[in-house]
Amino acid sequence: MNKALFLDRDGVINKEINYLHRIEDFKFIDGIFELCHFFLQRRYLLIVITNQAGIARGFYTEEDFHRLTDWMLERFEDQGIHIQQTYYCPFHQEAVLEEYRQDSFDRKPNPGMILRAQNEHNIDLAQSVLLGDKESDIEAGLNAGVGHNILFREGGGSVNSKAERVISTLPQALTYFSDR
Repeated sequence: MNKALFLDRDGVINKEINYLHRIEDFKFIDGIFELCHFFLQRRYLLIVITNQAGIARGFYTEEDFHRLTDWMLERFEDQGIHIQQTYYCPFHQEAVLEEYRQDSFDRKPNPGMILRAQNEHNIDLAQSVLLGDKESDIEAGLNAGVGHNILFREGGGSVNSKAERVISTLPQALTYFSDR
């Protein structure tokens, strides 16, 4: 079975900008490429799991999301990093667009995206890691049975979390997992 590093997008891979959908607004978080190299060297699959309520709210289209995702994946490839797959949930219970108005099993904190990845990529969730910036990410990991759930709060700050560890910089994750 495979191990995976599950990465939230907004707030972990890139700086949090509400309803990000334009390439010119995308800013990678310091240390994301080093973090991905670290886990790739340890034979983890890299998988992005991201809620995209901006689609349901009509701020941008799925085509806009795919355009930005393709650009992001190309930047990773430029760094020698292969992202195995990107899973996204465009649904929201309060969607403006009717076709996206639903309570989806894929929307974090539900575990749907993680469980789909597990089935499609033969992943041992107990040996896997989830890195998210919101408690809903951590809850999704716990709900799916991910073994290590890490909360990333850029710049730090006090937080009450169910996460195994709370970090304020991505290099802290490298230090934490180097000792394991």
